[in-house]
Amino acid sequence: MKKFQLLFVLSFFIFAAFKADKPAYFLFNKDGKRVKYSKMLKAVEDADIVLFGELHNNPVSHWLQLELTKNLFELKGEKLVLGAEMFESDNQLILNEYLDSLISQKSFETEVRLWPNYKTDYKPLVEFANKNSLRFIATNVPRRYASLVNVKGFEGLEQLSDEAKSFIPPLPIRYDGELNCYKSMLEMEGIGSHRSENFPKAQAIKDASMAYFILKNWSAGQLFLHFQGAYHSDNFESIYWHLKQQNPDLKIVTITTVSQGDVSELTEENSEKANFTICVDEDMTSTR
Repeated sequence: MKKFQLLFVLSFFIFAAFKADKPAYFLFNKDGKRVKYSKMLKAVEDADIVLFGELHNNPVSHWLQLELTKNLFELKGEKLVLGAEMFESDNQLILNEYLDSLISQKSFETEVRLWPNYKTDYKPLVEFANKNSLRFIATNVPRRYASLVNVKGFEGLEQLSDEAKSFIPPLPIRYDGELNCYKSMLEMEGIGSHRSENFPKAQAIKDASMAYFILKNWSAGQLFLHFQGAYHSDNFESIYWHLKQQNPDLKIVTITTVSQGDVSELTEENSEKANFTICVDEDMTSTR
């Protein structure tokens, strides 16, 4: 009997140890110190703009995006504004019509250019905005104009009609090719024939557009929570840089997502990318 009890106790502690050693993620501040979610929530509560950088196929990113949205709504109410890279500026009308209950969910999802993982990852955010009468801003440049820049540079945008130009930032586009987020794109492996001086500019028009439509739809006293791929805000460049160019006094908090084999501490490569870093186990299942 005693032997059985001993085996039972040992089994319990072994199981508990395995369970304790398998966290899905840890949260770190800019200095690489592990912090609690409540610490991050406190920091973002007082921000003007929060740039939430995700890994597009990571379920932990998307879960925390929704949780942060819910918590900030409790704190800010109608002063909370949502926006996302995943919706292009020329789809704002359709998005508004859905949020204003003028068109059905089916019509909305049929006519808007949705990402493949919309239903699992972004629909909960849109539906939360819909349920709570929050504004949701389509901030990204229409992809056809990013393609135009990739071929003709920023000069190609000058050829657009006045109506088309309403979907992009005012010209000329601010650009610093020495920023690492753009400079490094020319050094990426596997770019092939696409590696031209216009390639990072096509990325820059996305960043500039998202920054422009964020500020266009933000006013003092509001909190704009924006969702984008981590590359669009890492290292306080990209969207962050464009926002600061237009308004240096903005209080911006950045969040990024990384994956590692060991999530207990950040690697040097993943350190200091943002004000807060979500470090997720690299074996986490993908949402697409």
